[in-house]
Amino acid sequence: MLVYVSGLLLFETLTGLSIYWLPFSVSNQVTVLAHTVVGLVFILPYAWYQLRHWRMYRSMRMTNVKLTGYFAMVATVVAAVSGLVLTAQAVLGTRISYAWDTIHIVATFAIIASVLPHVLTLVLYSLKGRKAEAARVRAAEKQLGWQSLMVTAVLLAVVGLAAYSYEPVSLVNELPEDYSYLFGTDRPFAPSLARTSTGNAFDARSMGGSESCGTSGCHEEIVAEWAVSAHRYSAMDPAFRGVQKMMGEQNGPESTRYCGGCHDPISLFAGTKNLFQDDLTDPIGYDEGVSCIVCHSITETDVQGNASYVLAQPVRYMFELRSDGPGRYVRDFLIRAYPRHHVETLQHRLFKSPEFCAACHKQFIDEEINQVGWVQLQNQFDNWRKSRWNHPGEPSKTIECRECHMPLTASTDPARGDDLDYNRSAGDGQHRSHRFLASNQFIPTLLDLPGADEQVALTEDWLQGKFDIPEIADKWRTGPAVPLELVVPDQVTAGEEVSVIAFITNNKVGHEFPTGPLDITQAWVEMIVKDQDGAVVFESGGRDDRHFIQPGSFMFKAEPVDQYGNLIDRHNLWEMVGVRYRRALYPGFTDRAEFTFLLPATVVPGDNGDGQDPAEERFAFRAPGRQITTLHVSAKLLYRKFDQFLLNVLFGEDQNVTAPITVISEDEKTIKVVPASR
Repeated sequence: MLVYVSGLLLFETLTGLSIYWLPFSVSNQVTVLAHTVVGLVFILPYAWYQLRHWRMYRSMRMTNVKLTGYFAMVATVVAAVSGLVLTAQAVLGTRISYAWDTIHIVATFAIIASVLPHVLTLVLYSLKGRKAEAARVRAAEKQLGWQSLMVTAVLLAVVGLAAYSYEPVSLVNELPEDYSYLFGTDRPFAPSLARTSTGNAFDARSMGGSESCGTSGCHEEIVAEWAVSAHRYSAMDPAFRGVQKMMGEQNGPESTRYCGGCHDPISLFAGTKNLFQDDLTDPIGYDEGVSCIVCHSITETDVQGNASYVLAQPVRYMFELRSDGPGRYVRDFLIRAYPRHHVETLQHRLFKSPEFCAACHKQFIDEEINQVGWVQLQNQFDNWRKSRWNHPGEPSKTIECRECHMPLTASTDPARGDDLDYNRSAGDGQHRSHRFLASNQFIPTLLDLPGADEQVALTEDWLQGKFDIPEIADKWRTGPAVPLELVVPDQVTAGEEVSVIAFITNNKVGHEFPTGPLDITQAWVEMIVKDQDGAVVFESGGRDDRHFIQPGSFMFKAEPVDQYGNLIDRHNLWEMVGVRYRRALYPGFTDRAEFTFLLPATVVPGDNGDGQDPAEERFAFRAPGRQITTLHVSAKLLYRKFDQFLLNVLFGEDQNVTAPITVISEDEKTIKVVPASR
């Protein structure tokens, strides 16, 4: 029995040191499995032997041999108990306890520190004994030693054989033979600034598998949030795919790599955006967009934007790239029981910074795209960086990207807790939401994604400033995100020209409002004036039966143009060289829309303001020729993600696809009308 106990103990000690000291590898993963199984087998024979050994020597006087034996016994019992706890946590839970893991490691070194002097002292004593007796003892010790080593060697051989026989998924990290290096062999993914750590392709399978993060039972909450987010559907978005198709046909498929770094990185790095590819998106890239691995494997970013980041290909766990069969349970156990590699490769301080977001949330085009020169496009990062929300070195005053768009949520996820944030702790029981709530209340329902209704409802609350974020509640004002306030006279006289002003303030948005591609995103003021009988006497910002906004309405938007002065109206940014008009609200700033009208004393046919310069954002109308005693003024700030003209281009007008409209904020006022004096 002592042979097996000592052989198993030696094996457990050596494999434990291997797991602790040696780098992540297939052999070390097999070692983890063997260490766990042998450790469970070891407990019963060890308990029987240790009890028998203790009863035999407990009545003898205390010596250094006996003392080290007690230390060895306690250390081994602690190692066994902590090992059982860790095994149960890895099998039944979602993560192991770092406290128990530390106890297990310390107990291993304690075993070494106590067993070695215990055994060596006995060997020295045997050398000092009488010749015949010493020879018998040394022979017994030698036999025990060799037999124990044989048990250990056999187990180590089994580990080596198992590691050798494992066949990992063979990844193809090479670009296709017909790949077009239009921008040079040193820039295979240009005009995107995205790069891989090797400079070569990454197999799409190595960047996918996000669903397994949830089906493992570990990150179910986070995957459910991500699955309906803009990061997930960034490549399957029908609008993106329609624009990409137009870009590929008009400007060449290589040019679509410009979009791929942010919208479709898996396909970009797999070499799918290439000549002779009818579909420029890999199936995994289509389904996962910005996957878990893509985001969490970025090792370097640059704030120039256009997907300026470096992506590393993480070494995956055994069976991690296989979703079916018993290997799936082995994978889940290994990630939980041996999490160091998982944490070190996928958990970075970098993605807790605004600079991480800047890699994609900042965009420009240059001569490689438009054949003319450099033009700045959307730029949420610098908007925020120069705004009132950024106070460098003062986190208690600063509101960063993740605090808004990844608010803390109560969690049972193993990723809960974070002691790297100034206001958090490792045991706060929260994780950052991976819904990435922003302003897209259209695509989730268009794609009929699971959980779309909830995502859209939360997005609308977000747009309206109703979404509660306790973490930053003391840093910003309550109320709408972009409030609209009407200023009207208390009383007007028929025959007078009256001004009605709508003040719109960017109250809580961390960057410009609206943001993103302003050639397709629309925010505008709908102004309706009715008399006391409910008759509409003036309207601006209404929509016709085809969902187009009334010409001359007050709008936040941009009108980009190509080198010939033609309007960019199909999101054909590859032709853009500048803008002829742009209006957006900088954080903390206020804009005003002024509407004027004339209340005639007699019936005068009105022209509803024809002849006014729409650039002045002033609108005139004339009330009907009947007595009006009261005017009810209603104004709404409306928002939709997609311009109707672009939707008609992408889907066909006969499909009647239109983007939903969110009321960002609204206000109402009443004006008393008094008759003109005769």
